[in-house]
Amino acid sequence: MTTRAQLLGLPAVAVALVSGVLAVQLNHGGGTFEPLAPADPCAERTVTAQAQGIDGLTERLVLLGLDGAGCRLGLSREALTLQLAQPGPRTDEEVDALRAGLLDAVDRMKEDGTLPPASELVDEAMDNADLNSFLEAAIRALPASVIDAALKTDDVLVNTIEDLDLRAVLENIDDQDELDAQMNAAVTQAVKDALLDRLRNLI
Repeated sequence: MTTRAQLLGLPAVAVALVSGVLAVQLNHGGGTFEPLAPADPCAERTVTAQAQGIDGLTERLVLLGLDGAGCRLGLSREALTLQLAQPGPRTDEEVDALRAGLLDAVDRMKEDGTLPPASELVDEAMDNADLNSFLEAAIRALPASVIDAALKTDDVLVNTIEDLDLRAVLENIDDQDELDAQMNAAVTQAVKDALLDRLRNLI
């Protein structure tokens, strides 16, 4: 049975425990508050996509591309996306930095082995494509080895980025969420179109 003395001693024990925790925090620099600094865009960091397939590929491409563009402009990814989401035309410097950042992202994904083979993207690119049934069936029947020998994912991405009208993509954006969504949508559609165009030439 709990005694009255034990009950009275509980608050003192609690105070001692809290004091001990606070002492440890203070000894490890917890006495000052400093907001987290934005990540250095020039330092490689792990970037994972929430989506799968082509959407996931382009999501990661855009995130890495914004890092690369920010590095060139001396801005964090967060600061750059905030800047690009402001009203008004984009400068040549911003557009050139973003294109270069996206191209660097392709190189990085190729080097770290995270670019999927083109054959893994074909079915998704074919979904909702405006093709006649004969051509669609012929493309879907192509062996993965034939597709991967003829199409390199990094080549498809590089050509897509070089042809993409980034200035048009960045028009009429007024918040950061819209920037990410519009960039991802534009690159995803461009990749699908590029894949389909090359697949037609294999038939």
